[in-house]
Amino acid sequence: MKMNRDLESLLDINHYSCNTILFVSGMTKAEFAEDPKTIAAVMYAIAIMGEATKRLSNEFRSQHSHLPWKELAGLRDRLVHDYKNIDLDILWDVVSGEIPALLVSLAPLLPKKDE
Repeated sequence: MKMNRDLESLLDINHYSCNTILFVSGMTKAEFAEDPKTIAAVMYAIAIMGEATKRLSNEFRSQHSHLPWKELAGLRDRLVHDYKNIDLDILWDVVSGEIPALLVSLAPLLPKKDE
C-alpha cells in the first residue's frame, strides 16, 4: 500500500526530530558548541525536517495550524542559505526546547504502532 504524502512527511519530521534529540543527548550547550560533527548532524536533520514540512499539503498544514510549520520551513531555509551566520545559541534552544515540544504535538497525529 502506498503511503500518503502527508503521512510520509510527518513520519520524516518525527524521525529527524527524534534524531536531533539523540544527537545532543547528554551534552551541555558548551559541549554542543564545540562539537562540529554534532552541529552538522543537527543542522542536516533540521533541514530535512523543514523540507518535509514543505511537502505537507496546504490542507494538512491548515488543519494543524497550531504547529510551527512556517517557522520550521523558515529555519530550514536559513540553515541551507545562510549557514555561515547560524547562531549556535538559537540552534541549541531549538534542539533542546522547541523540538521536544514539537514531538509532543506531533504524537497525536502519528499512527499508533499497531496501525
